[in-house]
Amino acid sequence: MGLVVGITGGIGSGKSALTNYLASQGITIVDADVVARVVVEPGRPALEAIADHFGRDILQADGSLDRAALRKVVFADSNERIWLEKLTHPLIGEEIQRQIAASDSAYTVLSSPLLLEGSQSEMVDMVVVVDVPVEVQVARTMSRDSNDEGQVRRIIAAQMDRDARLAKADIVVDNSGSLGDLEKQAEALHARLLSLA
Repeated sequence: MGLVVGITGGIGSGKSALTNYLASQGITIVDADVVARVVVEPGRPALEAIADHFGRDILQADGSLDRAALRKVVFADSNERIWLEKLTHPLIGEEIQRQIAASDSAYTVLSSPLLLEGSQSEMVDMVVVVDVPVEVQVARTMSRDSNDEGQVRRIIAAQMDRDARLAKADIVVDNSGSLGDLEKQAEALHARLLSLA
C-alpha cells in the first residue's frame, strides 16, 4: 500500500475544495463523511440500532436516516453523541480501511473532519490541515448550510480546537484567501505528495 495522506480541518475550512482538486488529478479520495453516510444506509445494521435507540421519528418517510433531526439530538446531548459514536466509529473505520486498501492512485487521501480526534490518524502516514480563522468558518458554514450561528458554533466547539489541530499538522494549507489562492496551494501540495509517494 502506498502513501496515505490524511486531510482534515474544521467545518467550513474548505477541505472539500482541496480534495476535489486532488481528485481531478486522479488521486483516490476516501471521504469519511461519505463513509459515515454509507454505514447508516437502509438495510445496514447501524440504521436499525439508531432507530431502536432514538425512535422511528429519526427516520424519513422513505426509511432513510433524517440526518438533520439526528444532528439536533446529538449536538444537544453529549451522552447521545457518545452513544452514536460508539456504534458508528468502528463501522466507519472498517469501511475506510477497505477503501484505502482498494486504492491504486499514486497516493491516497483520507479526508475526515475527525481525523485527529480518534483512531483514524493511525491509518495515515502524514496529516494535512486546511486552516481558516474561526470567524471565516462560521460565515462560510452559515452561508453554505443555512444553519444558524449558534448551531455552527456548537459544531465548531465539538470539533478539535484550532491550535490543537495545527499542532498535529505535517503540512498546513491556509484557506483564508480566495479559491485561486487555494488552487495554487493545492497544486504545490499535489507535487510535493507525488515526490514523497
